[in-house]
Amino acid sequence: MGMVEMVYEAVAGDGFWSPVVYIAATVLRGLQSLQPPVGFLFWGVVLGRIGHMMNSVILTWIFHRAVAQRVASRGPLVLTGAIYGLIVFFVMWYVVLPPVDAVMLNLSVTIFALAHLMWGAALGLLLPAAAQTAVHTSPA
Repeated sequence: MGMVEMVYEAVAGDGFWSPVVYIAATVLRGLQSLQPPVGFLFWGVVLGRIGHMMNSVILTWIFHRAVAQRVASRGPLVLTGAIYGLIVFFVMWYVVLPPVDAVMLNLSVTIFALAHLMWGAALGLLLPAAAQTAVHTSPA
């Protein structure tokens, strides 16, 4: 997901590192005033990658606990994951980012939405479905 966003922003002229540096702007408030193109900023890249990975781990855990354990087969799990990714996109773009990290709104809304859709579908593809988990964990 992050790489799709980074490559798009590089091609669009906003800078390869802009997505992760914008994520770091949540903590490094001086980065809120950055204008594209965004170059490599060591602490911005490091903190942005850490922040993005932590969000992904937390949101994956929520999806696994709330949804994945209740879906019995792969196809519906991929679809449910894609829908979850879009829900995460809408909450982030319209609720969280404006007050918390407005500089991220410089990113392409379309690519941001597609990247979240792709991330959610990948969750559904890679997490074990409830039926598969039951087969592998049942006592012999």
